[in-house]
Amino acid sequence: MPSFTVDPEDDTENSGTKAGELTPLKIQEFDFSKLEIRPRNHNIDRHRSCEVKALFELSMASASPRHTLKNLDHLKITEHLENAYSPSWRSNVNSPKASIGSHLQAEAWEALRRSLVHFRGRPVGTIAAMDPSEEALNYNQVFVRDFVPSALAFLMSREPEIVRNFLTKTLRLQSWEKKIDRFQLGAGVMPASFKVFQDPIRNTETLIADFGESAIGRVAPVDSGFWWIILLRAYTRATGDSSLADTPDCQQGIRLILSLCLSEGFDTFPTLLCADGCCMIDRRMGIYGYPIEIQALFFMALRCALNLLKQDDKGKEFVELITKRLHALSYHLRSYFWLDFRQLNDIYRYKTEEYSHTAVNKFNVMPDSLPDWLFDFVPNRGGYFIGNVSPARMDFRWFCLGNCIAILSSLATPNQSAAIMDLIEARWTELVGEMPLKVCYPALENHEWRVITGCDPKNTRWSYHNGGSWPVLLWLLTAASIKTGRPQIARRAIELAETRLLKDSWPEYYDGTLGRYVGKQARKFQTWSIAGYLVAKMMLEDPSHLGMVALEEDKQMTPPLRRSASWSR
Repeated sequence: MPSFTVDPEDDTENSGTKAGELTPLKIQEFDFSKLEIRPRNHNIDRHRSCEVKALFELSMASASPRHTLKNLDHLKITEHLENAYSPSWRSNVNSPKASIGSHLQAEAWEALRRSLVHFRGRPVGTIAAMDPSEEALNYNQVFVRDFVPSALAFLMSREPEIVRNFLTKTLRLQSWEKKIDRFQLGAGVMPASFKVFQDPIRNTETLIADFGESAIGRVAPVDSGFWWIILLRAYTRATGDSSLADTPDCQQGIRLILSLCLSEGFDTFPTLLCADGCCMIDRRMGIYGYPIEIQALFFMALRCALNLLKQDDKGKEFVELITKRLHALSYHLRSYFWLDFRQLNDIYRYKTEEYSHTAVNKFNVMPDSLPDWLFDFVPNRGGYFIGNVSPARMDFRWFCLGNCIAILSSLATPNQSAAIMDLIEARWTELVGEMPLKVCYPALENHEWRVITGCDPKNTRWSYHNGGSWPVLLWLLTAASIKTGRPQIARRAIELAETRLLKDSWPEYYDGTLGRYVGKQARKFQTWSIAGYLVAKMMLEDPSHLGMVALEEDKQMTPPLRRSASWSR
């Protein structure tokens, strides 16, 4: 099995100026980039209308690094900010709960800094976990997806150097030849993780990357490239500096990632076909096909790439491809992955074996395949993007990451975003319980567990990826809550987590239907559990941080939604 190494001594970063901006899809965003990127000391006695007015004026005062903020509805933004800054949202900084939170934040920052990995004297990432009681395995490596909340925490605290170093080092790893056995991977594949190898004899340090050849099931990480693009945009937004994104190496890296996803093939859908275990859920869990986590990340990465690509000859070619794909992808996901009470009733009444373009049941889904739990789970108000849609198969499980990213990327329409939050509130016990947040719901059990997971002893019911509760998801829930004007949902979840996280030594995940028990194989001092909590707290204290990870709706990608012929019946 080959080792992949990189010598990053050659860190040339050529800044370049952009040609004229011309983007077919105008990505409108609430522009928080010029606000103070640090926790705000709230004056509780300050009049709400003054606070809302001040934030509104600041948010409108400047444009994003690449796109001018235009044609935003004044009343809509004011209403959004009024909700975000209502008295029920603002914390009392002198309360016992605030004191507990401050102590936890201090402990979390100390733990996060202990996890830093240095390469030739420079910080390049954070290791996955620092549990001294367990064998390291690959938890001593820097994972691309795991580092994202750590990177956001450092960006929010105005420490961008580590994020820049991480982005440049992983980019250099991408450029190396990647082979598993005798098969060569695509040039755009990003590593799942890397580690620093220290040679005591030669007194040298080398980076060693894993592109999937050491992973469970030997699956390449489809999500790594998407997270890299999303993080590059977050870095650009937080710093206001586009020089890194403008370098030829970064532009080439973005194009290589996109080439893997936008190439022509036998696909009849705009979604990406993936193997099991290709993302956060990195073991066999029946997500093969078109998992919502990958589709939502794909959608967000495409929109971020529109912000980052130069309008030169090479860039314009990809902008056209991205624009076409985004239109098709948004329609497909909003039409066929979305489930609410009305759509569930439509599927329940589907006819089968329909032929021709007039078919209502386009994927020939058998109504008898609807699981019993689904009828009680879907509330009258609320909905979500289901886990997977492919021929004759719909995976109706709830996946948290995919739905939160759908909100942040505006894959979900405003009405769909509100419905997702309605579902979380209506099914709080099932999805949050005593420790946020269920990675998926419900758990696979009995015969279904044996067939789908292959009797995986780590993914037993209500454990790990099979219905386990993951504190790292707090930051995604918080961002989604703020974006939809419901920060009280995030505050409630954070307060739940604060009762256990430090006392339990920051576990990787919790087990049980309510998330009551520390996971049976969970690592302690899991870095992204620590960073996820920090990001959630800082984002709640200063909602301007939302601009790093959120995109507003593109009106051009919102055609009338016609999900099925039975919709109007």
